Amino acid sequence: MTRPGVSSRRRFVQWAGLAAGAMGLGWTETGVAADEPAVDRSPDAVLARLLAGNQRFAGGQTAQSRRRTPADFAADAKGQAPMAAIVACADSRVTPELIFDQGIGDLFVVRAAGNIVSGTGPSLKGSLEFGVGVLGCSLIMVLGHSQCGAIEAAIAKAESGEPLPGEIDRLIDLIVPSVEKSKGMPGDPLENATRANVQRCVGLLKGLDPIISEFVKTGRVKVVGGVYELRTGLVELCA
Repeated sequence: MTRPGVSSRRRFVQWAGLAAGAMGLGWTETGVAADEPAVDRSPDAVLARLLAGNQRFAGGQTAQSRRRTPADFAADAKGQAPMAAIVACADSRVTPELIFDQGIGDLFVVRAAGNIVSGTGPSLKGSLEFGVGVLGCSLIMVLGHSQCGAIEAAIAKAESGEPLPGEIDRLIDLIVPSVEKSKGMPGDPLENATRANVQRCVGLLKGLDPIISEFVKTGRVKVVGGVYELRTGLVELCA
């Protein structure tokens, strides 16, 4: 008789193996294997691709042929092979696919107010583990942004100690440690806290056992942080 959990672990290993194998098949832009030169899916190459797309976006020169038509969605119904996972804020002004000028199937996006990682439980962390372990994402980016309302609320609570209504209070409590860490730094307190929050989340993900931490150690996955400036459209790496 198989012990509880053993078959599940075996299935995950099989899925992860399939994902890794698929990465060597030469995925096309639609995520379907074909007899074409393989796209470089190494972490550094993927990061460079995202930053190049962001430069196009900020410069108003986005690729008009980027895959966003109904036909592209239909083609990707066969499967997905995203190159990067993005932990983004739920802010309506922050849309990773647009910010990085990518098409359907390129990014595996998980969003929460304040782009938080700590305290999110299996919903966010499990999603990211699935993204790297099964789908083959080689890069995870924690994406903060300027003028973040969640960070502003955390700064206000750190100063006043006044609780916020509903579950908002518990959410903001997850960001307060980043605010405390950034206190006393030169410059704008909101910008400092935003960067500190991104850096803290990156550190948490790098040490997330058992999947992401192991992939980071072996170099299969890279975890980075960035801040999106709403006024310019540019993303600046900060971790």
